[in-house]
Amino acid sequence: MASILIVYYSRNGGTANMARQIARGVESVSGVEAVLRTVPEISTVCEKIADSIPESGAPYASMADLKNCDGLALGSPTHFGNMAAALKHFIDGTTALWISGALSGKPAGVFTSSSSMHGGQESTLLSMMLPLMHHGMLLMSMPCNEIALRETASGGTPYGPSHHAGLEADLTEHEKRLCWVLGERLAKTALALGAAP
Repeated sequence: MASILIVYYSRNGGTANMARQIARGVESVSGVEAVLRTVPEISTVCEKIADSIPESGAPYASMADLKNCDGLALGSPTHFGNMAAALKHFIDGTTALWISGALSGKPAGVFTSSSSMHGGQESTLLSMMLPLMHHGMLLMSMPCNEIALRETASGGTPYGPSHHAGLEADLTEHEKRLCWVLGERLAKTALALGAAP
């Protein structure tokens, strides 16, 4: 069974909801499973000591999860037009995987959620792409012929799914569809690249 790893950080639930929709898209493809993982919060003063298992939600991601996946979806809320520090901290710890080339040639996509329409969704998506490019991953965009991308009045970009949260963590139907499309694309691409079904 091929696996697509979905690693995300979510503070208010919007990004977590997106991750679950991406997982549904992944698992719509026969022979592929979605693996949901999150990352612990960090403090600006010192690294927070977190239990190995969160109180609720997905387990914390490990380097082994990354090494063993056949594809990756990376998600974060927008923090001043950039990915959240907790996710950046996790990605910054992947040097050994970079040296070994463990992620090179695997498909990857990114997703984000912001509290305002102009909260930096596209720059956040681009900031998450940079380390994935350094790892040699193959970045998946949103297909230009996807109707939901053209019709959305909330979240959605060519760079990856996005969610305009406002005060709501619930996704619109267009946002759900775009998440599902990313998951499906990652799964189909992983299989096409030779991941074991």
